[in-house]
Amino acid sequence: MNEFFQLFNASDPANVATSVKLFLVLTVLSIAPGILILMTSFTRIIIVLSFVRTSLATQQMPPNQVLIALAMFMTFFIMGPTFNKVNKEALTPLFEEKITLDEAYDKASIPFKHFMSKHTREKDLALFMNYAGYSKPKKVEDIPMAALVPAFAISEIKTSFQIGFMIFIPFLVIDIIVASVLMSMGMMMLPPVMISLPFKILLFVLVDGWYLVVKSLLQSF
Repeated sequence: MNEFFQLFNASDPANVATSVKLFLVLTVLSIAPGILILMTSFTRIIIVLSFVRTSLATQQMPPNQVLIALAMFMTFFIMGPTFNKVNKEALTPLFEEKITLDEAYDKASIPFKHFMSKHTREKDLALFMNYAGYSKPKKVEDIPMAALVPAFAISEIKTSFQIGFMIFIPFLVIDIIVASVLMSMGMMMLPPVMISLPFKILLFVLVDGWYLVVKSLLQSF
């Protein structure tokens, strides 16, 4: 432990450089989960799954832990080819000391850029490119990550909201029908949600809703 703190107290340039690198690594590791969430399919998946639960009005069923775990495993499944490219072209050569850390970063960013650019709207990307004053890129590899990541994030949020809207429509129709029937019967004091909930769950089960939602998410990528 003392040797660890001596790295930060030493005045030798080599030790200072090592201390700075260690500090940067710890910083990157602390924000890595947030970066990966915004650079992968996780955002779209978790928002759509949350819309499914909200449209069913089942409160906390399925629980948050289940939805997050499902979204994580689906993310690993969808991002598998991208992760394999990063491992093959960047991580493995870096660990074998065939390339430097800067070269590994450049090689690792390329597969992510190709994935994100496929699902990023030009309008969203242009918003951040113009604001930061970046020149128009000639190819995907030239797009700066500082502009691509937020553009990809808002594109994913918009796409997930569009999918969520389509999920809401059939359940909204059930709520309207149940509310109309209750009003016609003079049962205005009875909450329509209590009556419509079993019908929505029944409809969702009969059409194999989870299969259709997951299939739609996989096909969207």
